Amino acid sequence: MTAIYINGIGIEFYFAQTGNMQNSLPKSIVFITGAFISHTCWDEWIVYFENQGYTCLAPAWPYKYAAAEDLRNRPVVDPIAINNIASVTEYFAAVINSLPEKPILVGHAVGGLIVQLLLQRQIGAAGVALHSFPPAGVNRFRFSFLKAVWETMMLLTSNRQTYLVSFRKWKYVIANGLTCEQQKELYYKYVIPESKKIIRDIFKCRTTINFRKSHQPLLFTSGSHDKLISPQLNYSNYKKYTTDSSVTEYRKFKNQPHLVFGHPGWKKEADFILYWLQEINK
Repeated sequence: MTAIYINGIGIEFYFAQTGNMQNSLPKSIVFITGAFISHTCWDEWIVYFENQGYTCLAPAWPYKYAAAEDLRNRPVVDPIAINNIASVTEYFAAVINSLPEKPILVGHAVGGLIVQLLLQRQIGAAGVALHSFPPAGVNRFRFSFLKAVWETMMLLTSNRQTYLVSFRKWKYVIANGLTCEQQKELYYKYVIPESKKIIRDIFKCRTTINFRKSHQPLLFTSGSHDKLISPQLNYSNYKKYTTDSSVTEYRKFKNQPHLVFGHPGWKKEADFILYWLQEINK
């Protein structure tokens, strides 16, 4: 057992014995959650990959180690509002660098962007960016993307207060395709307040990627029904990587919305990720 302390919070991580990993991927995964959602969203994914022999860790973002309902009941002036892209990326870098081996990184939405930022720093053995937010240099000014994220930036409000995504936004942009009852269940199970700085930072140079730099294997996935990060935007992100010396791949999943948790189609993406990891490990 390895104990890690980040911001005074202890994380226990059990590692499988993997032997000499020089020519193979590790059997450990760090899941990186996106914005507006609890880290407990990975629970089914963790069970799935642990059943395949992986050791998994899904740390909460700073100041988010509490149940979703408890976080929603906090005052809008909360330490969560301090978080920004740089600080959250550094937090995950510290978690990963504290581990006994470089893990595989799997991130969703903003978590997918953080995976890209970490891989360019040689942090992580491989990366999977699920429905990833785009970094600087990718066409983030598509009308559909701007329309989807405009409300969440709350530009005329104080960044000392948190923002909670509305059920209406959740229903039509994130969890579309599910029944209303399923949408309600997942909203109350997962949705938590967020720092306004997170989405605002998406439009700044702090998320710049050197697309010509060699990197560890990286897989992008998108959903054909994703109304937040369209497949076209996700594919544009993938195509920005131009180095021939690195593995970069893309896969689109039919009928899949932005949400990859609690949705019936989540296992198709998990199955493909497992297959992809096995293929690049040959």
